[in-house]
Amino acid sequence: MKLLGEFLKGIWRENPTFRMVLGLCPTLAVSTTIANGIGMGLAATFVLVGSSIFVSLVRNIVPEKVRIPCYIVIIATFVTIADLFMKAYSPALSRSLGMFVPLIVVNCIVLGRAEAFSSKEPPMRSIIDALGMGIGFTLALIVISAIRESLGNGTALGFSFSRVFEPPLFMILAPGALLTIGLLIGLINYFTAKKGLRRGKKD
Repeated sequence: MKLLGEFLKGIWRENPTFRMVLGLCPTLAVSTTIANGIGMGLAATFVLVGSSIFVSLVRNIVPEKVRIPCYIVIIATFVTIADLFMKAYSPALSRSLGMFVPLIVVNCIVLGRAEAFSSKEPPMRSIIDALGMGIGFTLALIVISAIRESLGNGTALGFSFSRVFEPPLFMILAPGALLTIGLLIGLINYFTAKKGLRRGKKD
């Protein structure tokens, strides 16, 4: 049950995008299509899991003074693997995501989990934590991308419904990204607070 809790916290209670508000630069930049959101989410999850394993394994070996540079080297290794794999097997997606795949190296979600969790926990707990955070990040990207693509382009995963309404193009631009994520975070906080009040009244 403890491992399940570690996994689920990244999906909801400590969702990196909606609850911890981390990694917003790639989230706002690539969430113009669902395909982009899935691609970025999977790449980030791969890097999270791979780097978490190695950071956990070397946590008692790396000297305190060089731990951050060491973590960055580990993260950069997995980012390079993800980037090269994407370029080889999905060049169109790689071009679409552009520099944001290499920038996973400095993504605060990845480095933050390495420093705050993997460097203090054994490999199994680190893997579960990384999977939860990665899937939570991916789901957040999919939700944001689905809203922006459907409203801004009138499409969703190849299906077009632009004939039903005139898509407001600003939704696939920076203002649309900020508006979408702001509204989603606001709604989540509102319902979470409301749920907390209900529990307080019952107690």
